[in-house]
Amino acid sequence: MVNPQPKRHSPLIWLVFLVIVIDLIGFGLVIPLLPFMAPALGGDSSDIAFIMITYAIGAALIAPLWGRFSDRAGRRQALVLALVCSCAAYVVTALADTLWQVYLGRALSGLAAGSLPVATALMADLSPPERRAKAMGLVGTAFGLGLIAGPVLGGLLIGDSQSFALPFYTAAVMSLVAAAFAQTLLPPQMVKSAGSRSESAVTQSSVSVLGPRRNKLLLMQYVTHTCSVSAIIYLFPLWVAYAFEWGPKEVGYFFGVVGVAMIMLQGGLLALLTKLFGHLNVLRVGSVIFALSLFVVAVSETTRWMPLMILLAFSGSTVCLPLLNAISSEIVEANYRGRMMGMTASASSIGRIIGPLFAAGLLSSQGFGIAWLGSALMVMLLVFWSFTAARQFKQLELS
Repeated sequence: MVNPQPKRHSPLIWLVFLVIVIDLIGFGLVIPLLPFMAPALGGDSSDIAFIMITYAIGAALIAPLWGRFSDRAGRRQALVLALVCSCAAYVVTALADTLWQVYLGRALSGLAAGSLPVATALMADLSPPERRAKAMGLVGTAFGLGLIAGPVLGGLLIGDSQSFALPFYTAAVMSLVAAAFAQTLLPPQMVKSAGSRSESAVTQSSVSVLGPRRNKLLLMQYVTHTCSVSAIIYLFPLWVAYAFEWGPKEVGYFFGVVGVAMIMLQGGLLALLTKLFGHLNVLRVGSVIFALSLFVVAVSETTRWMPLMILLAFSGSTVCLPLLNAISSEIVEANYRGRMMGMTASASSIGRIIGPLFAAGLLSSQGFGIAWLGSALMVMLLVFWSFTAARQFKQLELS
């Protein structure tokens, strides 16, 4: 595969960004509906958690295979197939009139969750090393847009209706539209990174990707980071409902503000910060802010301004993931990049499984203070890694 020049392929990067945004708006559209859908079909609060975990388990199992498929068959083919499968999974959920069908629909959505790791690998393919952090930041910006637009659209679509079908059908259409954009706008010659490699080379790549100890430690940071983020996403609504009597509307507004912060940081400031201070230094500062904010929440008795500290925690966390992605895309050959990004997506999904369970266990046994403290201690693992083992990635910084 010929390495693209930044100016020449910048329009293609924005096309991939558009595909991700359309897909994630559909994903964000159904997030606020699931806590209400399960009880409407006879479930309870535990079903809400297990439905969320069902999706994460499916994604954890299948994401590396999506990445491997994109390396062998080409990015565009894998991206289109993943989006079409997501469309089908949303339709299954829209047709659900029993609780087990909701579980089935979310499990299928998890198994179809290959569009993001494939699109992330494609972003890395299309960007030179010195601009890769900015390209990874665009993925985070797409997340922010989906977090803002998706839930709002979902609320508007369901309105006062007792039926949840329309938002899921709309999400299916969004996935189908994203697939159409990917199929028609992405040129095929830009998306196949595996070339004409032998089957033995393909088989050997599994060892080459996971073999080095540094790669395994890097993947562990995805687990700890996402575990912490998932824990505070679980804790925050319960905490503000208890402390301030916030409802779904106020929580939705707060996460809208979080989405705006993600867009500002990952879409604009991240590239400037990494250029001025380097990838690792920005990662270190972001992880420290993430951890310290949670420590303050855990030990402080003042609650009035605590949502601001959680916003600060999200702001610190939101710069970490694109920098981890930038490192991950650099430490493997381009032919193995899809597989590596699939593994990072799988590691993140494992964190999404552990995080809510970990936080729920601490909350039920020890209360909010210890639950926040446990979340902060998880972030400290990322902080420690960034100041120790991550030093070996210093040579990757070209900014």
